Amino acid sequence: MKLSTLFVKTQKQDPSGEESINAKLLIRWGFVYKEMAGVYTFLPLWLRVLHKIENIIRKHINTVWTELLMTALSPEESWVRTGRLETIDVLMKTSGANEISRNKSTNEYVLNCTHEDMITPIVKSYVNSYKDLPVHAYQIQNKFRNEARAKSGILRGREFRMKDLYSFHATEEDFEQYYDHMKTVYADIFEELGIGDQTYVTLASGWDFTKRYSHEFQTVCSVGEDIIYTDKASKMAINQEVWNDETKALFPDAQWEETTASEVGNIFPLETKFTKATDFTFVDADDTKKHPIMGSYGIGPSRVMWVIVEIFNDAKWIIRPKNIAPFEYVIIAIGDRWLEEATKLYDTLVAKWLDVCIDDRNMGPWAKFADAELIGYPTQIIIGNKTLEQWMSCEVVDRATGEKELKKIADLSL
Repeated sequence: MKLSTLFVKTQKQDPSGEESINAKLLIRWGFVYKEMAGVYTFLPLWLRVLHKIENIIRKHINTVWTELLMTALSPEESWVRTGRLETIDVLMKTSGANEISRNKSTNEYVLNCTHEDMITPIVKSYVNSYKDLPVHAYQIQNKFRNEARAKSGILRGREFRMKDLYSFHATEEDFEQYYDHMKTVYADIFEELGIGDQTYVTLASGWDFTKRYSHEFQTVCSVGEDIIYTDKASKMAINQEVWNDETKALFPDAQWEETTASEVGNIFPLETKFTKATDFTFVDADDTKKHPIMGSYGIGPSRVMWVIVEIFNDAKWIIRPKNIAPFEYVIIAIGDRWLEEATKLYDTLVAKWLDVCIDDRNMGPWAKFADAELIGYPTQIIIGNKTLEQWMSCEVVDRATGEKELKKIADLSL
C-alpha cells in the first residue's frame, strides 16, 4: 500500500465533542470518520486492523464450524413470532413505505441486533432427525442498536460488527460439552488478540433466555460500563448484576476484587426458547419429537478494537499487538531523491508477501516520522541521505523498544 493513495491524515488536536479516549485518538489519527453519534466510518488503516481481528476470530471459530452470512434486514413478523419485538428496547425498526415511488408497501422491517430469530427457521428447514444434529453456524456482520444515547465513544455505538455463532443440539449433554469448549476457544482468541491477561470469564444473567447463568468475557478497562468482581487466581469473575451469596458460594476459595470492565464477548444457553417459538422439532432415536437445545456465542470485533485502544495507549501511540497493527512494516522515504530506491525496496518486500506499506507522500521527514509514531507500525524502515549515500543501507527501527539497526538494502531480510 502507498500512503499517498489512502485517506491518511492525522490531526494536531483532539476532535471536539468527544469524551472517550478511543474516539479522540482514532479520529485524530485518521483511523475513523464520525458520521453521527454512535456511527463511524472505518477508514483504510483501521479497516485493516478490523480485518486482522476478524481473521484471528475466524481462525479459531473455524475449528468448531464454518461461516455463513445472514441478512441484516429481517421482516418484523420474525420478531413477533419469538415474542421479542417489544421486549428489546434497542431494536431498530424501519418501514417499507415509500411515499416518493409508486411502491406503497407498508411492510415493517427490523435491522437486526442479533440473529437468533433468523437462524432458527433456517436450520429448521434442514433438520428432521437427531442424525442431522448438532448444527453450528456463525457469521461476522454489521449489527444495529437504537441506543437512546450512544456513549463511551465507539465502545457503545448504534452500528457495530459482531461475530455471532449459534448451535443446535439433540441432547443437553452434547450442548454442555460444546458450551464448555467454546469457553476455551474464546480464551484462545482473546489471548492471541493481546487481551487475554485482562479478560475474565464472568458469570452473568441469563436474561429472558434462561433461568441459568450466562457467561460474559469481560476485559478490565477503566472506562468499562460494567462492574465485576474478579478472582485473579482462577481468571473467573462475577458481574455485579448477579453478585450475591449464591454466586459467591460457587467459588469458595476466590479472593474478590471490584473493578470496571468492558464486555468483549458472551455465550448464552438458550435452551428451547427459540425452537419452541418456531415449532422446530426433530425426531429422536426413540421416535419421539423434541425441540433442539440452542446456544449463542458472540464476540464484537469492533468493540475489541475500541477496548484495545482504551487499555493499550500512551501519549504518542496506540500500543497494540504486532499481529493486528495496520501494517507490520512502513518504509519511510526521506526526500524525493530517494523515493525510487524506497519504491524498489517496497516492491521487493511486497513480492515476498510481507505486510508492508510505503510513506511516499509529499511532505517533510518529521511529519512522516510523527505520523509513523502515531499510527504505530511495529517496524520502521528509513531510507535517506545518510544511509544511502555512504552505505546503500537503511535504518530499521523497532517501535516498541526504540532499537535501531543499520542494514544493507541488498541484504535486508525481514
